[in-house]
Amino acid sequence: MSSTPDPLSWIDEALADLERRGLRRQQVVRRGAQSASISMDGRALINFGSNDYLGLAADERLAAAARAAAEREGWGSGASPLVSGRGESHAELEKRLAEFEGTEAALVFPSGFAANAGVIPALVDDGDAVFADAKNHASLIDGCRLAKAKRFVYPHCDWDALEALVREAGDFRRRLIVTDTLFSMDGDLAPVARLAELAEQYDAMLLVDEAHATGVFGPNGRGVCECHELTNATAPGSARGQIRCGTRTPGRAGGCRPNGDIYPECLIRIGTLSKALGSGGGFVCGSRRLIDWLANRARTYVFSTAQPPATSAAAIAALEIVKKEPQRRELLLARAAELRNRLREQGWNTGNSASQIIPLIVGEPARTMNLAASLRDAGFFVPGIRPPTVPEGESLLRISLCYHHTPEMMDALVAALGRFR
Repeated sequence: MSSTPDPLSWIDEALADLERRGLRRQQVVRRGAQSASISMDGRALINFGSNDYLGLAADERLAAAARAAAEREGWGSGASPLVSGRGESHAELEKRLAEFEGTEAALVFPSGFAANAGVIPALVDDGDAVFADAKNHASLIDGCRLAKAKRFVYPHCDWDALEALVREAGDFRRRLIVTDTLFSMDGDLAPVARLAELAEQYDAMLLVDEAHATGVFGPNGRGVCECHELTNATAPGSARGQIRCGTRTPGRAGGCRPNGDIYPECLIRIGTLSKALGSGGGFVCGSRRLIDWLANRARTYVFSTAQPPATSAAAIAALEIVKKEPQRRELLLARAAELRNRLREQGWNTGNSASQIIPLIVGEPARTMNLAASLRDAGFFVPGIRPPTVPEGESLLRISLCYHHTPEMMDALVAALGRFR
């Protein structure tokens, strides 16, 4: 009697291959709240691996808002937003996001990934073209793949190469340029002012993902576009001609552009509530007609259960903190600049980082993970990042600096890294 075939037998060899190449990931458990100090698999560590940039994930004000919403509206939303899932907190969050971003309207998705995966296919289809930065986040990449449009990938932050592609693609019905504003692994900034000029010149749409910049960059915390004054509308509190994002990087690395034009028609801004805002979910903001279209055609919105009311309420509380406590982002960016300089002086390659995300580019996956393990033994959680998250040959240690990191924690990290040079 023959044995029963195992249709999943291929997985064993595939996992073994990942192990041989130093690419197999293992799940770990974090106990307690997300903060500067965590317990991971029973080990106490200083946490430099979180995207909780403003230190709001464990803020009692967010927890209190979530508790009140849960008591008022229950926990689960029960349905998609277009059926019966869009509750009072959800609607209020969309209103507050539009006000915060200075746009006519906003739409909330279950996650930032869902926002990108839904918005891009709703904007371009068969007969259209989409142009994407080579180092875009996986959610942007997958959103482009889900669209039926012809895909063009341009070298990282190379607007000359992008212009050549867009100029030669004049026969397509619609054209969409897609980019992160703050790249999640390299910590560098997209040249969004130049991209907006290209979009306007060639009658293209421009979609920017501010996931890692929302709450951190810009005079009001709206992100890198606000540094360049590329907002969809002039909102109360905007400061035209004044750049106060904390960094100014010239040339192709994406410097702030004072006295810039406003491009209300081409710009589509996406963000997340799960990083600096310490809650969960993603959002898109723009004109009312854009939001109406996406509410009808973005499949990850139409066919996903709405986020819990408590999540929306926590995000509303976070937006208020971002507005009222600008010192959080100001201190964070000042400390990030200091830490980058100290690590560069130590001999580490931090690439073109100009933000709170500081990569230490190592190169080989095995050496990267050995360094990450050595840092864990020394009491620090600094995640090692390997392909496919980054390109081959660009494995790195990713330092995420957050508001709750003290100068003493930074000193200790620099000292530990100095021992591994």
